Amino acid sequence: MAKRMGVWIDHRRAVVVTLSDKGESIEEIRSEVEKQPHRQGGLNSTPSYGTQYAPADDTREAAFAGHLGIYFDRVIERLHDARSLLIFGPGEAKLELKKFLESRKLGESIVGLETADKMTDGQIAAKVRQRFQVPA
Repeated sequence: MAKRMGVWIDHRRAVVVTLSDKGESIEEIRSEVEKQPHRQGGLNSTPSYGTQYAPADDTREAAFAGHLGIYFDRVIERLHDARSLLIFGPGEAKLELKKFLESRKLGESIVGLETADKMTDGQIAAKVRQRFQVPA
């Protein structure tokens, strides 16, 4: 059996399920991405004029995009040898991952792109098995 893979992804974590001749494996990849970076010292330690010390929005967005790129590269490392790939998740991360894969000429293995809410690792694995019609 060629490697069939599924990935549930959001901006905080990805769960990669691999189905192969050797069986099934599940791997979690965590991102270090924070949508809203916190001020140093905590919430109450910043005086009322503390906004002048917070990074500008464009700087924050550039940092966010840079961290996402690193995160997606780590995910793609696990997906590069997939013969068939299902991508699913609750938000924009699945679409961004698809674009990253396509930009690296790995998009031909994508067989599905679906919206799915928060799921446990067991539910994610079950969805991938169901998609590729592999018994549990």
